[in-house]
This record gives sequence, C-alpha cells and structure tokens, in this order.
Amino acid sequence: MAIPAHVAIIMDGNGRWAESRGLPRVKGHEVGAESVSAVTTACRELGVSALTLYSFSTENWKRPEDEVGALMGLLARYLVQERREILDNGIRLGAVGQLDRLPLAVRAALRELMHASRDNTKMTLTLALSYGSRQEMVEAARALAKKAASGRLRPEHIDEKSFAAELQTAGLPDPDLLIRTSGELRLSNFMLWQLAYAEIYVTDTLWPDFRRPELEAAFAAFGARERRFGATGVQVRSGA
Repeated sequence: MAIPAHVAIIMDGNGRWAESRGLPRVKGHEVGAESVSAVTTACRELGVSALTLYSFSTENWKRPEDEVGALMGLLARYLVQERREILDNGIRLGAVGQLDRLPLAVRAALRELMHASRDNTKMTLTLALSYGSRQEMVEAARALAKKAASGRLRPEHIDEKSFAAELQTAGLPDPDLLIRTSGELRLSNFMLWQLAYAEIYVTDTLWPDFRRPELEAAFAAFGARERRFGATGVQVRSGA
C-alpha cells in the first residue's frame, strides 16, 4: 500500500450523520472527534509524515451560535483529551487560520500543546481553524507587497517559492492526497495553492463513519494513481 507523505482531509458530514439518526447535530461532531483520533493514530502508524485536517473554516462562523459554541467546546476538550496521545507518540501539533478569532480558552490550550510538542518529529498534525485559503493568499500577497514597497524585495524576484514562503503552511510539503468525505465535490476554500498537484479522493462515507479501513481504502486508491506532474505516462514509467 502506497503511503502519501502529506494527507489533507476535508472532514464533512457530521451534521448529516446526526440528522439521519434523529440526533442533534452536535452529536455528529462528537462522534466526528472520535474519527479525528482514530485517523490521526492510523496515519502515524502507517508512516504518514504530515496530516492536515480542515477543522473549522472562516465560513463556519456563519453557523448557528449554539453549534459554533458546541464546536469550540469540542475543540477545547480535544486539545486536553488528546494531549497525552500527541506527546507520547511524537506528534508535532500545528495550526493555521485566523487563530485570534478563536475563544481565549481554545487559543490558550492550542498554544500550550503546540509549544509542548514543538520538538516532536514522528508526524506533524496541523489543524486548519477559522481557516480560509483565499484570505491566506491575500495576506501572503500583502506581505510580499510590503517587502517590495520597502525595497527588501524586487518585484521581478517574486516567484512561486517566495509566495509559498509567506503562506501559513510554509515549512510543510504540499499535500500528496486530499480526502473529502460525504461525497461533496468541491474544495470549499481549503488549501487552494497547496493542493495544485494533490490526488483527490472523494468518498460518500460521512466523517463520523470514517476510520482506519476507510483511510486504507483511500491510500489504496492513491497507490493506483499515476502521478505525472505534467509529464506523459511513458515518461513517468521510464523514469525520464
């Protein structure tokens, strides 16, 4: 089974999972948190180097206030409950997004665990929180514009590498595989720059039902793909 170095996941379907069972939407998020733990463990055991989870988008702030509050509470509990698992298994925790919009208690728990795990090297787990890729790219463009205006950077020297260095994901390799659950066929403003050459795997499985067997099925599909990066299949197969 081929193991992608960097896996990105759009975790979708928590609300629908709950509604289909006549349960409050928050119950779907609670069971979805169990999937986060299971998939993180499976990725580490299978040898994935980086895992990025789309946990809360900038658009998710539009959801009902009680649902947003429940999600923030779940996030705070996750950071406490998974602390030992993360530290004991050599996982480095990171985060991208507009973190200053998160509740103070969540920010404090997040920063503490990021600091405590900063030297871990077995896998990098990145949570995309209050994250929107268009905003991320706008901020990167502004940073480059300021450098150019101050004379620290010549406009003609701006290239893909310098742009990527201003993104919040700087230091992470681009994802090799994007997994989206619940059958939706869109990127939803997630890592639009970084996913340029990622293989995309969509499953109808709702996120609360996505565990190690579903992850391994995604990896098997990834292994069957021929990644050409603009070359021909003959060139790839010949090693040219």
